Amino acid sequence: MLNVPISLLDLAAIGPGETIAESFQGSVELARLAERSGYARVWYAEHHGIASIASAATSVLIAHVAAHTEKIRLGAGGIMLPNHSPLTIAEQFGTLAELHPGRIDLGLGRAPGGDLRTARALRRDANASDQFPADVLELRELLGDGPARAVRAIPGHGTKVPLYILGSSLFGAQLAATLGLPYAFASHFAPALLHDAVRLYRERFTPSAAHSRPHVIAGVNVIAADSDDEAAAELEITRRVVVRNLIGRTDEAVHELPDEMLLRTPQAAFVEQMFTYRAVGSPSTVLSYLERFQRQAAADELITVHHAPSVAARLRSVRLLAEAAGLAATSG
Repeated sequence: MLNVPISLLDLAAIGPGETIAESFQGSVELARLAERSGYARVWYAEHHGIASIASAATSVLIAHVAAHTEKIRLGAGGIMLPNHSPLTIAEQFGTLAELHPGRIDLGLGRAPGGDLRTARALRRDANASDQFPADVLELRELLGDGPARAVRAIPGHGTKVPLYILGSSLFGAQLAATLGLPYAFASHFAPALLHDAVRLYRERFTPSAAHSRPHVIAGVNVIAADSDDEAAAELEITRRVVVRNLIGRTDEAVHELPDEMLLRTPQAAFVEQMFTYRAVGSPSTVLSYLERFQRQAAADELITVHHAPSVAARLRSVRLLAEAAGLAATSG
């Protein structure tokens, strides 16, 4: 029995033959379904320059989805803080928190969310990630209700938007433990250090005013379909799309490569590693895998990334998992 909350990470994926506008409508439908089905929250990730992902303007997408839902928690999983000033993010998420009280989360990462060319186009300082711990502290202060700073976030001050540290290394685990913040590990695409990072975080966690105990969220890939064979076929389509997008960042001729060559590239090996933790199959197969993964990861919450070649297939995967896990569905 899976007895921890299950959440969603929505990348606003653009499937083959779909438009960005259709992807955004799919994100609204996904969040509405998650709300009805009993998922804990839906997060959106800041990625840039990836042809199959439309969640680059993360706070704008959150605002759009929040306006079309009623109560489910929504947030960033995450905002790549070195790309932004803490004041800008405090104002954006302070605005969201005022518009949708009690529903907004703010996960923070220190990666650029894209390649080096994209990072430069974002006006990102090459050394900005070195300031990540200080930026997190500044952001927490801007969103708090302490004495007014010389510069005040309006909106933002006093909203106390919940902060989460995201990571795929021991650095994030140590920072989250030191600050007494929840920790979300990106095991859905960078699985190597999952167990070491969670162990370090739990061992070194220092209680904070907001969190008396550690809270681990672990990412895991999911494709739930009516049968194991159907889910496996959708996984193969997803793998090819991801590989083509990775190669296509630097080589536009990738779209001409036949599949047999594509799957022998270094990028294909990377994608296979990225999908190390994957629950793929019928609802019972998926649920059984997630139960094992949750125990092995010592996770307090799972955040599932539903990969499928279309909006309709992702919606089906989300619905099938909710039914299999017995999430508390609501009317409406």
